[in-house]
Amino acid sequence: MEPRLVGPGPYRATRLWNEIIELFRAGMPLRKHRCRFKSYERCFKASEAVDCLHELLASNQNFGPEVTRNQTVKLLKKFLKNHVIEDIKGRWGKEDFQDDGHLYRFPPSSPLKPYPKKPSYGKEVIKFPDWNEPKAGTSQEHIPVKSVTMNSELWYKRHSIAIGEVQACKLVLRRELTQTNIEEIWKSMTLSRLQKVLGLDSLDEVLDIKLVNSKHIVQNVYNVNKQGIVTLEDKSKELPHWILSAMKCLANWPSYSDLKQPTYSGFERDVFKTIVDYFGQMKEPLLTFHFFDVFVSVLGLLQKHSKAVEALQISCLLLPPENRKRLQLLVRMMARISLNKDLPPLSESVRTRTLMVQAFSRCILCSKDEVDLDELLAAKLVSFLMDNYQEILSVPSALKSSIEEQVVHLQRVQVKYTGADADGTFPQPSFCHQLSTDEFEYQMATGSQEPLAALLEEIAMNKEISVKDKKKQLKQFQKSYPEVYRVRFPTPETEAVLFPEKAKQKPPILLWALKKPFQPFHRTRSFRM
Repeated sequence: MEPRLVGPGPYRATRLWNEIIELFRAGMPLRKHRCRFKSYERCFKASEAVDCLHELLASNQNFGPEVTRNQTVKLLKKFLKNHVIEDIKGRWGKEDFQDDGHLYRFPPSSPLKPYPKKPSYGKEVIKFPDWNEPKAGTSQEHIPVKSVTMNSELWYKRHSIAIGEVQACKLVLRRELTQTNIEEIWKSMTLSRLQKVLGLDSLDEVLDIKLVNSKHIVQNVYNVNKQGIVTLEDKSKELPHWILSAMKCLANWPSYSDLKQPTYSGFERDVFKTIVDYFGQMKEPLLTFHFFDVFVSVLGLLQKHSKAVEALQISCLLLPPENRKRLQLLVRMMARISLNKDLPPLSESVRTRTLMVQAFSRCILCSKDEVDLDELLAAKLVSFLMDNYQEILSVPSALKSSIEEQVVHLQRVQVKYTGADADGTFPQPSFCHQLSTDEFEYQMATGSQEPLAALLEEIAMNKEISVKDKKKQLKQFQKSYPEVYRVRFPTPETEAVLFPEKAKQKPPILLWALKKPFQPFHRTRSFRM
């Protein structure tokens, strides 16, 4: 059985659990073993199971090569607890699995988990400001309105082609958006973009939209310092100064001078343990219990780097500002420690990067209810965060620009035509039905020609424009819509009716014109005889 990438969507953790079990059962070699003078068929040693499952996880693109042997042993403990495996005497239910020579086997019953039935969160429709409903205590008379009636002549002057009379319209000045309006717009467009990036038909199965606080999104976008770190309005939610000092000490080792560093050996390990203990005692992970399914779904996009980064960018905007700030500071410290060659090893047996992942993955991501793969999933996410933290924990500029443009658009003066419903920005839903071919051909032929014919008639009968302008407009109309023009003016005679020739009057003969003009005196040459 070939491993496959489990993409984003609901129940991803359960799908991964079943996938790993199927791969493990298909790939684990079974053979005959002896134990205490007795032979057992189709079984395996605990150490052999660790070797096989560790290799399977490391080569699986859903988890990757950073999975440790210790994490593999923990997963096999859960296999034993959930009766995926049992010992050779049929015992299971306890997490007493060890990496040793004890014998285990697969039970005959199917160990796969059914998909949990989660309550449907339901779709929450974000209500945009209704510009037609007046504010309480105000009158429409106070809204500045400028009525404009536009006929073909005015339109022609503006657009160089007469397209006919436009119905009366007025310019409606938008009401000023309230902060609540802006926050709801941010929430709606942010969740819409997240759904699109994840490729889901709905976010209902991975997120309760009612738990998304629109104020948090706006604060995470705009309340930031020059380094992009969130600034909190409530200073009581800041990290304690001593923890910040400890994190800066290790992140900038050995150049950090805020602390008077003692010279005893092992000081850096004591500082690291202090930080681990502080974050380990938190009651809820930094990514919160509510958003666990969202971040697990994002893990299905890690093979598509740019999409995974964007999905995590948007998902991290949903966090409470204090959680986002702590996540920014913690992941930045972890990445710097992992790359700092001047920092002494913080563990004798574990590489520094692996130690960072093991120490902090659970305080970053875990489920409120026990999920069998949550430790492996958290390790995968934290590793990706460390590698791309600067981009992931920054504000997505494309999303910010699009939402700001939408807000500006809603605040602009809008044109409202007589008889039109409230707003052209958010039109009422319309419904359609299928047409026959004949109906479509008829509508295509008549639907566009009737208004054009009316427009041509209006130009032809307009007595307020000069003959020169009328001829110019008719000529341009004939060039643009020759078929419509030919129906109205089939012959040159029908067109000539619009421009009757006036009788030419000869100019009166003036009396002075009959007289010879005054001849100037010319001196002639005389010849003497």
